[in-house]
Amino acid sequence: MERPAWAPRSIDISVPSVSRMYDYYLGGSHNFEVDREAARKAMEFMPGLPKIMQANRAFMRRAVRFAVDEGVTQFLDIGSGIPTFGNVHEVARAADPGARVVYVDHDPVAVAHSRAVLEGDDGTDVVAADLRKPREILDSPEVRRLIDLNRPVALLLVAILHFVEDADDPYAAVTELREALAPGSLLVLTHASYEGIPLPPDRAEGAVDVYKDIRNPLIMRSREEIARFFEGYDMVEPGLVPMPQWRPDTAPEDEDPYAFSGFAGVGRTA
Repeated sequence: MERPAWAPRSIDISVPSVSRMYDYYLGGSHNFEVDREAARKAMEFMPGLPKIMQANRAFMRRAVRFAVDEGVTQFLDIGSGIPTFGNVHEVARAADPGARVVYVDHDPVAVAHSRAVLEGDDGTDVVAADLRKPREILDSPEVRRLIDLNRPVALLLVAILHFVEDADDPYAAVTELREALAPGSLLVLTHASYEGIPLPPDRAEGAVDVYKDIRNPLIMRSREEIARFFEGYDMVEPGLVPMPQWRPDTAPEDEDPYAFSGFAGVGRTA
């Protein structure tokens, strides 16, 4: 198997990665055949997966613009994946050139590629760390350099919590992060759910099984379980809703039915 120049030597390119599959769904070029194979297998069950990823990205961009409009110009994007066009720092800077962004991921390809993309950019940085260990993120030199935790921060957890199993207590990690944030901070979150998928559950389950097979189980939670991540936050209107319904730029009824899979919301700390 040919190893592309951008792939760090330490990476096992025979094992699919969630962030490289996401990159493939979005039409990116930082993925291997093994990722494309797994993604295509998942799409056999759920052909609308690329539409779901696009809806995630579109929501993220609207939420970043909302944050800047609210005066929040510091962003901590955990589970940031491989930077594609229209990433957080590009959207935030377009609205406020002084915006600061720290990307966090535990996939070495995502981290290596982020470093390459962000080289020479003083207002951004990337941390190799895991959402399940919030202290490591908060105490990292990159976060300490760029993020002032005494001022409001937008914490982005977009399409990441559904890869954290209940045994790893994602609620505790989200609480620990919230407790480190200043009043007026924002939580920007999306999460996969069987609710809203325009397929019978057993078909959708076939796609979920593909992730289980590559040892990255996809944990589908109910709207109620997802709402629990917002404990301690006041929900921003319109609350926890399907992605196209959160402060849309275009008519939600024009969206692909798959875009309504799962939920998105923004909360504000009091």
